[in-house]
Amino acid sequence: MTHDPTALAKLDELLAAIRGFDDPRRATSEWKQVYRLFQKTDVPAGEVTGVVGMRDVAGLAELIGRLRNPEAAATAPAPDAPDADTCKRAMRAFRKRLASSRLDDESRISRHDPLSKGGDSTVTAGITPPSEWPEAVWKELARQGRLRYIGYGLYELAEK
Repeated sequence: MTHDPTALAKLDELLAAIRGFDDPRRATSEWKQVYRLFQKTDVPAGEVTGVVGMRDVAGLAELIGRLRNPEAAATAPAPDAPDADTCKRAMRAFRKRLASSRLDDESRISRHDPLSKGGDSTVTAGITPPSEWPEAVWKELARQGRLRYIGYGLYELAEK
């Protein structure tokens, strides 16, 4: 569907309709249509859910741009992309926070079953990244494929 001109035209129409609202969050039916159209694409579901759920007009425009030209979007770094050293330090802090969150989850006896030992009963899927680094760092790490955005400000380690 990434090359389907009718779907791209429909997404452009919906984007224009959403921008026409005084408050884009009130364009409920348009956002629902956008979500349905993006379900048929190869855009990761977490990104679509995050953009549609937060009613992010700029994010929607970016996703449509990525559908139009997937090669350029995949290789082009963001204009405010952080340097490699910053990404490396941020990734180290992310791993430490993830390990701490997992240890915290595993150390609980149990949330549900009083007879379980708790270690195997919970899995930390994603975390909010450390706030010491700006959002651009986390977006860059997701673009590089080192992290995966799963929506609502949560990231997880990418599959290797």
